[in-house]
Amino acid sequence: MGADELSAMLWRERRQLDLLLYRLETQLLHVRAGNWPRLKFTAADVEKVLEHLRFDTLARNIESSALAIEWSLSANATLPMIASAAPPGIWPELLHEHHRELVVLLKQVETTAAANVEALLTGPRGAGDPPLGPVLPGDIMDPVLPGVAAQADTVDDVMLLAENANIERALAVTRDCSLPLLKEFLGLE
Repeated sequence: MGADELSAMLWRERRQLDLLLYRLETQLLHVRAGNWPRLKFTAADVEKVLEHLRFDTLARNIESSALAIEWSLSANATLPMIASAAPPGIWPELLHEHHRELVVLLKQVETTAAANVEALLTGPRGAGDPPLGPVLPGDIMDPVLPGVAAQADTVDDVMLLAENANIERALAVTRDCSLPLLKEFLGLE
């Protein structure tokens, strides 16, 4: 274990953060376009990236702890502390570069996640087509087919429930993008 392994893990974490940013941006585009049924897919994509990030965070914590101890720091040293304790050569500069880029990516993820939450809370009335609802008094109905209105109500209610479930899932997943362990490692908390 050493600086090579930590740097490799940081590159991997940067890639996963960039992918998370892309997935959040994609979800935001679908929300703003009113593509509510697509939220089940975008939420699953965000969940998958978050799962990979959790694994990468664990692996990075192991690598950073080992390197911190090797460089006479405490096992829970932050990345800036590790970079400052690095021996002369390439490592101080490279680790500071990782820190800068991770901070930028994390801020972008936080901003995009917040925009997603705001757009999702606005709901279907804030973007795209209004949600389907029940037939209201005064709506024109075909008098020849009185049972059609009841079927339409049921179908509309089911579609509205599915849409709301997609929104709630996307909200829950998006709110899970806070990444407190990464913030702590970067010395931001």
